[in-house]
Amino acid sequence: MHKLVCVTTLLLTAMSAGMLTGCSSLMNEGTTAVAGMGGAAIAGAVTENAAIATGIGLGVQAGAKAALQASQRKVHAETQHQIAQVAGNLDVGAVATWEVAHTVPLEPDEKGRVTVTRLLGNAYLACKEIIFSVDDANKGNGFYIAAVCRDGSVWKWASAEPATERWGSLQ
Repeated sequence: MHKLVCVTTLLLTAMSAGMLTGCSSLMNEGTTAVAGMGGAAIAGAVTENAAIATGIGLGVQAGAKAALQASQRKVHAETQHQIAQVAGNLDVGAVATWEVAHTVPLEPDEKGRVTVTRLLGNAYLACKEIIFSVDDANKGNGFYIAAVCRDGSVWKWASAEPATERWGSLQ
């Protein structure tokens, strides 16, 4: 049992270090690889049955990947919230800058510009169509269209796109 605790501690430490690198592809692959190694070590400490060991390994891998994806969704929500707040204060045609410093450094901090292209909805459903940029010194600017809507006094992200291109399935 002591061996299992040591292996689990090693696995969690390695995963935590990998998550703070700021490189999404490395984190995705690294988390899966570390979880696979940790799962194999845990399985080896618990059983010699190959089917059970495989199940343990796959379970550890799936759990690690789900945890990473949940963390990435939180980071993306921080960015979306910041853009929505800046855009919510703009009139049509006005341009402002947005910037986000992530509380958990899974991805690099980001910044860009946002403008409101048109108003959507009515008095009961106030929304805005926006175009925002993400400034990237290495890749140039990326431009995206989205919608934000007012929920009481707070503006919230209201569109599923550009999540597919920008963040994969991890909106």
